[in-house]
Amino acid sequence: MSTEADVRRTALSLPESSEKPMYGTPAFYVRAKWFARLRETPETLVIPVDSEETKHELVAADPAKFFTEPHYDGYAALLIHLPAVDEQELKELLTDAWRLRAPKRLAALHFPPP
Repeated sequence: MSTEADVRRTALSLPESSEKPMYGTPAFYVRAKWFARLRETPETLVIPVDSEETKHELVAADPAKFFTEPHYDGYAALLIHLPAVDEQELKELLTDAWRLRAPKRLAALHFPPP
C-alpha cells in the first residue's frame, strides 16, 4: 500500500526532481517536465506512459491498480490507485515516468540502458 508521502519521497529522490503545484495538486517535475501528479481524488496518482497502448494494456491487466477516465482519452497518461500498489512497484512506475520525461542525457547518466 502506497501513500502520498511515499510518492513524494520517491519522486523527490529521483535526480533533478522538484515539486510544484499543477491544477492545485502536488506534481513532480524533472527539469521543466512533469512526470507525476497527485489528483484531487484521494489516493490517485497520474503518470505519463510511453503510449496509449501501454496504458490500455496495464488497465486491462490489473484494473484494481490501474485505470483511466474519459478526460484522459487520447493521452498516454495512466491513473493509479495508490493503496493497490506496493512501494517497490511505485518506485518502478515513478522511475519509468521520470525516464520518459527526463532529457535523454540526464536519463542515460543516471539510468543507463541495459
